[in-house]
Amino acid sequence: MIGRWAVCGLVVAGMLGAGGACAEEGNIFSNLLKYGGTTVPPSQPKETEAAYCPTVDVAEGRAAIQAQGGAGGVRSQTTFGQIARECSRLQDGSVSVKVGVEARVLLGPGGSPGRFEVPLSIAIKNGDKVVTSRAKRFTVVIESGQAQGFATMVEDGLIVPPALAADYEIEVGLGGGGAKAGKPKPRRKPPVATTAPEGGEPGAAQ
Repeated sequence: MIGRWAVCGLVVAGMLGAGGACAEEGNIFSNLLKYGGTTVPPSQPKETEAAYCPTVDVAEGRAAIQAQGGAGGVRSQTTFGQIARECSRLQDGSVSVKVGVEARVLLGPGGSPGRFEVPLSIAIKNGDKVVTSRAKRFTVVIESGQAQGFATMVEDGLIVPPALAADYEIEVGLGGGGAKAGKPKPRRKPPVATTAPEGGEPGAAQ
């Protein structure tokens, strides 16, 4: 009667070539069948679930700002261009939000080329509650001979806690004053995937 070790040696030798070593049953042999090799491959990290990523809202009454000239005419008007967002789920279940904003400054009758400061607020909200917010300023330059200018700003690391990871809004607004609580808005859950515009910024959200 052929012993267990002899059978094992014949099987492994046939699979690995003459002289193949035999080990305890359930090790090399089972690994060959299960993994296609003699060792167990390292475990792969569990794929992180895609994050909920709502489109970006513009705060009511804060889609544009005007600067008045000395003679009472409009010096400039600032409005939004592209608005983008990107959301990444973290290991603890929270979500990190990145927001990209393009501002467009147009000269008015009382304006002239130069540097224009753009005040911007970004907020993460849950209904009428502000979860976190940032107030930022960046500069748009209108070159000599031009009537308008553009600039972009990207703000990263806006954290949504795990409890609100599937129930939050992103809001931006021009002008000072920061984010304010407002009426709850209907929940929107668009596809998570975003696109990236030229230059590597987050994809246009709306």
